[in-house]
This record gives sequence, C-alpha cells and structure tokens, in this order.
Amino acid sequence: MELVFLGTGAGVPSRGRNVTSIALSMLNERNAIWLFDCGEATQHQVLRSHIKLSKLEKIFITHMHGDHIFGLPGLLSSRSFQGGDSDLTIYGPAGIAEYVETSLRLSGTRLTYKINFEEIEPGVIFEDEMFLVTADDLDHGVRSFGYRIVEKDKQGALNAEKLKADGVEAGPVFQKLKNGEIVTLADGRVIDGKNYIGEPQKGKIVSIFGDTRETVSELELALNADILVHEATFEGDKAKMAGEYMHSTTLQAATLAKAANVKKLILTHISSRYDRDASKELLIEAKTVFENTEIAYDLAVFQVGE
Repeated sequence: MELVFLGTGAGVPSRGRNVTSIALSMLNERNAIWLFDCGEATQHQVLRSHIKLSKLEKIFITHMHGDHIFGLPGLLSSRSFQGGDSDLTIYGPAGIAEYVETSLRLSGTRLTYKINFEEIEPGVIFEDEMFLVTADDLDHGVRSFGYRIVEKDKQGALNAEKLKADGVEAGPVFQKLKNGEIVTLADGRVIDGKNYIGEPQKGKIVSIFGDTRETVSELELALNADILVHEATFEGDKAKMAGEYMHSTTLQAATLAKAANVKKLILTHISSRYDRDASKELLIEAKTVFENTEIAYDLAVFQVGE
C-alpha cells in the first residue's frame, strides 16, 4: 500500500506544485486505486506516474473548492479511453453529484462505466471484509471532510516450517490448513490448521484530511494512524492568518500528529509563496515538534507502514 502525491499545492497551480490530489495505491491488497481529491490537471499528473485509471475504484472528495474538484470531469472522461469499464464510486459533500453530472452532461461526455455517488455525513461511509472508511467534519470555509482508512487485521501466516517438522508435506493440504480447516492426513492423523497459523497481521491506518484549521474532530480521525496527511498551507508564525483563512500551519499539523500518536506525518497543500527551498524550512520547522515528518512534493511516493 502506498500514497502517490499527484498534486501538493494550495489554491492555484505553481511551477513547482500542481493542486491537490492523492492516490492510495492498493494493487496488492485489492487490485485497486483510490483517489483523494482531484484538482485541475490531475490526469496530466497521472500520466507522469505509474497510476492506471483503469484500476481506479473510488474517489473521495474532501470539499467542493475548485482546487480539489476541477480535475474531475476530464479525469472521468479519460478513464473511459484508458479501458476503465468497472463501476466507480465518488464520495463527497452534498453537491458533488450535481457538479459531476452537470459537467458531463453539458460537455456531451459519455462514459463507458457507471458512477455511483455517495454524498456523505460523518460516520462510517464504506466497509467491506478488507477496509473500513470513516469521515468527519473539519473546520473550513465550506464543508470539509477528513477521511480515516482502516485496513482490517489480516490472518497470520501459515507456519510451513512447523508443518514440515511435524511431517506434513507441502501440497494442497497447506491451503486447507491456511484456511483454518481441520484436515485428516494420509497417515490418519487429524490436525487443526488454526494451530499452524501465526498471530494476525495488524492492518494499516491512513488518515487524509481536507482543508481545515485546528479543530477537535481531527484527533479521533488521526489517532494511531500509520500515516497522517495534513495540510500545512502556512508556516508556524502565521497562525493568525491561517485561522482567518481557515487553514493550518506546519506547527499545528505537527502538534496534532504528536497528540494523536501517529507514526508518520506528511505535509501537503503548500502555499505557492513557498518555493522548494522555503518548503525545506517548513519541514525543519515541523520536525521541531514531530520528528517523523515529511513534506510531499508532486509525484512523491510514500510506502504505508515504513
């Protein structure tokens, strides 16, 4: 599981940063990619990455500001041309369905797949046997959500060495034992697969926030996450300005990461006032509060859990 940052800028594109979009690639886990926000020119950024739109399963929109949604119509259209024919679900605030449907209708765009819309409220918005996704309100000029993606614990690995030591030869029986079945061997012995399965593998947690200023709902969304992705539109000494514009600073993001006991913080949504050199200073500043912090640049890739 990895995060691919397709755009890391705030408000408008700059020479160094496109506007916001993040891909959560889960090809090994579910042969799918989830997208979080889709700012202008996201599809151009996709062309510069290893992301395949045909693998796109879900899109999560944090809020309805243009730098987070203006890339949607083009990307949805391009998905048809790139072999995407499976259903796609878009989650987001009220209005996301109207925006997408109106854009596609007025442009005469016909898709080769069906879009399902989920206009969400706080709480569980998706769950299957592999993942649980919850959302909660943040504090921004328009309704803005943070998302918490929890990978459910996975069954422990089959202890092949122990089986061999007990005289069980490799073969189809291994799969039955891995499934936790009780198996009768050729020599008449009856063994229980559960006795040969290791401890469950803890699932990963990823928290991805939309634009926000400091708010109490952040803590639960971020709690114990392997990775927290948080905006850092301004440097630390601009907290007053950040509050007025309903954004966050580097120090506020780092303070939350420390309080929530996350393993890694990734800063994104960086104002165009900060070039690459100034962005390095933002990172140094955040590290004074929370050491395991990274700052995202366009097309940066981060492994979840490393």
